[in-house]
Amino acid sequence: MQGLRGVRWRRIARQIGRSVTVWAVSTVTLLILAALLPDFRLQSPDGDSATRTGLAAAWGAGAFGLLSAVVWPLLVRLLLLVPALVLGLLVFFLNGSLLLLALHVDPSGRSEAAPETAVIVAAVMSAVASATGAALAVRDDEAYRRRLHRLATRGRRTRPPCPTAPGLLCVQLDGVGHDVLTDAVRGGLMPTVARWLAAGDGTRPTHRLTAWRTDWSSQTGASQLGILHGSAFDVPAFRWYEKDRGEVMVCNRPTSAAELQRRAIERTGDGGLLSADGASRGNLFSGGAGEQALVLSIAARRRGRENRSRAGYFAYFSDPASAVRTALSFAAEVAREIGESTRARVRGQRPRVGRGGLYPFVRAFATVVERDVVVAAVLGDMLAGRTVVYADLVAYDEVAHHSGPRSRDAEKVLQRLDRSLALIERVAEHAPRPYRIVVLSDHGQSPGETFRARYGLTLDDLVRAGCGLPVPRRAERTRSGAEARAAVRAALRRPEEERGERHRPSRAREPVVLASGNLGLVSFPDVPHRMTREEIDARHPALLTTLANHPGIGFLLVRSEAHDGVVLGAGGAEIPLAQLDDAPGPLARFGPGAAGAVRRAHAFPHTADIMVNSAYDPADGEVLAFEEQIGSHGGLGGAQSRPFLLSPLDLSAPTADGGEPEGAEHVHRILRRWLRELDGLRAPLAAAREERAA
Repeated sequence: MQGLRGVRWRRIARQIGRSVTVWAVSTVTLLILAALLPDFRLQSPDGDSATRTGLAAAWGAGAFGLLSAVVWPLLVRLLLLVPALVLGLLVFFLNGSLLLLALHVDPSGRSEAAPETAVIVAAVMSAVASATGAALAVRDDEAYRRRLHRLATRGRRTRPPCPTAPGLLCVQLDGVGHDVLTDAVRGGLMPTVARWLAAGDGTRPTHRLTAWRTDWSSQTGASQLGILHGSAFDVPAFRWYEKDRGEVMVCNRPTSAAELQRRAIERTGDGGLLSADGASRGNLFSGGAGEQALVLSIAARRRGRENRSRAGYFAYFSDPASAVRTALSFAAEVAREIGESTRARVRGQRPRVGRGGLYPFVRAFATVVERDVVVAAVLGDMLAGRTVVYADLVAYDEVAHHSGPRSRDAEKVLQRLDRSLALIERVAEHAPRPYRIVVLSDHGQSPGETFRARYGLTLDDLVRAGCGLPVPRRAERTRSGAEARAAVRAALRRPEEERGERHRPSRAREPVVLASGNLGLVSFPDVPHRMTREEIDARHPALLTTLANHPGIGFLLVRSEAHDGVVLGAGGAEIPLAQLDDAPGPLARFGPGAAGAVRRAHAFPHTADIMVNSAYDPADGEVLAFEEQIGSHGGLGGAQSRPFLLSPLDLSAPTADGGEPEGAEHVHRILRRWLRELDGLRAPLAAAREERAA
């Protein structure tokens, strides 16, 4: 008891110290502005003593702070009706107006300012007060938590009474593979996760760690669609060409994401995992949630009530301290990326990809802005008592693409993600209902240099050579399709790619060659159906042989008139799909589950004419990305196909036999079962039997 009392007093002392510091800085700011601006004064025209002037400044700063604390809560609800892009400016303007009122209530009556000067003084005072408070709280998660708690509890007054049944919170650490997580826990990078697993500290674990296997398309679009909507059918890659529509589908394009979500709902007949009082934060798809923030599938819609977040997104930016906190961290992250990329270039680090241009800002958006907004929204959702929340944190995935899955940069991101999990755990203690926290990933990442760096040509160049078409003398870079870039475009209301990114062929008979990590897709747009091996050989006799025998290619998948589908490999290897279990051929080195993943993709209506998977070295786990990424995912080979599922022990085991769940749709069924268990509608045993039957 005495220890708790001491902690309480230290917390109060810290709060008082922050308040006094902000007051002192605001007072000094008023004095400086009074000295610099001719139309603003804190003393009588005849002059006052320094003591009297200082007291007038202190009074004005104190009155401003008090009015902000009293009046601001009354304005929060009105602020939530304002578009997010103008919230920051409006906040500063309103705070400035409160400062003008503070000057008028100065008992000395000596403080005054010209109207145009008053606007400047108000803006500077608002910015300084917010920056000072935010700078003091940047490393103080406890203060940050209390501020979000106040915002969330105000919004909760309009909600019905919260159920007592536990809620389910799912946090997706995008791109973090099972092995990367376990190594990070052993290395002390993620103490929160280590405590949950009781890794080596002798305490009782609260969570279990399970690996699961993705489909051939090991990327967020397929995995998250399967997890949230229960169907990853007909998502053969991150991007693919649909002959019947004459368009390229790209999972992180808002219009494509919306179409994929529509197809999944139509196929399953269900709105999604989050349909019942759910919230979707930072995801590609909504999951049927009523509350959404930074969800790509709705980014292309016209702004309206149905695609705005009222629980976290606006509340976050309506707080000046939050905005300044994020801005400071954003600038620090840009500087960190420039420094790290310069260091890698000076040291001649290999493999390495370009990290210039706008990339430092894209990285900072993913690791700071997206993280802060999503975490704030999750905290608000818990404090509002929502039944189920699914949030995606893309920071690691973005950094690992360009720095490597096990780089120092990526390890630092894992440390910060662990701190976010710790903050979420602490805030859950103040929620009106208990929460079961599930942490999972949608895929891993496999390291390796790019196909272009090793061989001096791109997959598109190789395909053109096999078709007898002209090949550019200099290989062009294949753009990375990382999710963070799409999130940045959506935040700037420029959700669609530029014209050059639509991958349309310049001539009707030329192939469309697309890259999704180390998975390549070749389509012939002038042929309305999926071509067979025999048709491809008749049209381009050297193409399949050129691809299959290249050292950077692991295997090909094509249709066959004789065997429905065949896998082709080097040295004339040709294995019908029906015989892969007994004679895996070139698939042997890709491990268990590869044959089933290839067969499933073969059945998709929009699978490409030629599916190309890069070579894979089991000794070092490396693949060759067809995009400019040294940490990639999207195909088969290595850690990219083995994400993780970290679940509380008081929920039933993911699988009855202790095996690894296969595919995102299986993970969806597991999460559905856990929701039923928490709601108490069905016994865990009955739910498990139903899943086995499915």
